[in-house]
Amino acid sequence: MTTHRRAVLAAAAATLAAATGARAAIEGPIAATRYGRVRGAEVDGIKVFKGVRYGADTAPRRFRPALPPEPWTGVADALAYGPASPQLKTAEAVSEDCLFLNVWTPALDGKKRPVMVYVHGGAHASGSGSDPLYDGVRLARRGDVVVVTVNHRLNVFGYCYLAELGGPDLADSGNVGNLDLVMALEWVRDNIAAFGGDPGNVTAFGQSGGGAKVVTLMAMPVAKGLFHKAATMSGQHVTAMGPIHATIRARTFMEALGLRPDQVDVLRALPAERLVAALKTPDPLERKGSILFWSVMDGGVLPRHPFYPDAPRQSAQIPMIIGNTHDETRAFLGGDPRNFALTWEELPQRLGPELVLDVAPRQVIARYRELYPHYTPSEVFFAATTAGRSWPGHLIQAEQRARIGAPAWMYQLDFGSPLDGGKLRAFHSFDIALVFDNLGAPGSKTGTGPAARAVARQMSEAFLAFARTGDPNCAAIPAWGKYELPKRATMVFDETSMMVDDPRREERELFAVAPFLKEGT
Repeated sequence: MTTHRRAVLAAAAATLAAATGARAAIEGPIAATRYGRVRGAEVDGIKVFKGVRYGADTAPRRFRPALPPEPWTGVADALAYGPASPQLKTAEAVSEDCLFLNVWTPALDGKKRPVMVYVHGGAHASGSGSDPLYDGVRLARRGDVVVVTVNHRLNVFGYCYLAELGGPDLADSGNVGNLDLVMALEWVRDNIAAFGGDPGNVTAFGQSGGGAKVVTLMAMPVAKGLFHKAATMSGQHVTAMGPIHATIRARTFMEALGLRPDQVDVLRALPAERLVAALKTPDPLERKGSILFWSVMDGGVLPRHPFYPDAPRQSAQIPMIIGNTHDETRAFLGGDPRNFALTWEELPQRLGPELVLDVAPRQVIARYRELYPHYTPSEVFFAATTAGRSWPGHLIQAEQRARIGAPAWMYQLDFGSPLDGGKLRAFHSFDIALVFDNLGAPGSKTGTGPAARAVARQMSEAFLAFARTGDPNCAAIPAWGKYELPKRATMVFDETSMMVDDPRREERELFAVAPFLKEGT
């Protein structure tokens, strides 16, 4: 075959492929929203709509509640994820025009399927709804549910409290990121039926900062009635940021930009890139780390703390799953190789700065050596930082729910990563891939072996049962009892899961002598 003929055939093949792709896009599933029609794609039998706009560009309304989108004519393509909120840690496109959501549904057939709205983590500072771990294809297909993920404003754009420094239009500035989530849930209420979902059966769930935002929504009057079940995975918020501390942080941030406190109007107009760069400013109140922005108890949008002094009565009727991983802090502290080679002499000095609960490190170490004489100094370090930093908030949420008779189910993930020589174990965020059944997705460290598949089946089926009925019990797991005091029944997920009353009781009691004050609040 001549070179010329090969070139002609290659061009013809390329033209055919382009035409086929264009025809597939034109023929993709179309759903009608209140604002206009959107065209998605089909992946493994699931209809997928990415980058569906639920709010207008927030740049003109920086630090203020967003507006709904303008209606459009024709059919808008929903084939690619929308940009994430501006942030320091991301390789994806970012923009203040970031109010987009994504929908995975088995069919556009008018059937009323349970809806699972996932709020991403990232400590209110980073992340998006487009992480491969959150892909909804497998969960939608496994459970015949509609899955939704959301982008919203983060860090200074979503949680900078300027009410004491600016005009009355900034009264809600400390919670506009949460108000974005309210707008997304309103979009679900008004539009999800067109995607085969039931607006009367919506589960809000999230991991880490996403779980924290879910529990915050449970205390926001404006969010009441927009979701009917809740699940938090290592989302340990008990308190929000207070307005005095939030104002100190806003002042510090403005100073880092060379602005006086009375120059809020200048702050509104600065390029987003300058605000992102200033996020590296040291926090004025914490011992370490860059400046913190998250939900603010502002007396309006958020009139109380999420779980202090008690569980919010407005959401007492909402069933709730509260979960944590056994080795949370290996995600944060496992990146430093020194923490895997600690000596008993080094341990007290390394342990103290990592505890949130103020208990003497030497007292903590002595007790762990009594409880677990086979532990190395490094194993004590990771266990004690988990119990004295990352675990207490989950316990308080479950205890406070139990005290007002609100339904809650507690879990602890013991199954750990088979990768990295077993160093990370059941680290913070390890449960995401298991709940979504996305074991092979980039970022998952579960592996795809039989044990991981068994745990993924149990966790995803339990979450799906919860989304359907408000009760996680299903054939895939042992009978899962509610969390009640003093029994503290907890589902321990592992290759063979089991119910355990008050797991790690001695560790819980060791740190119960000190009040839990969430860092940054």
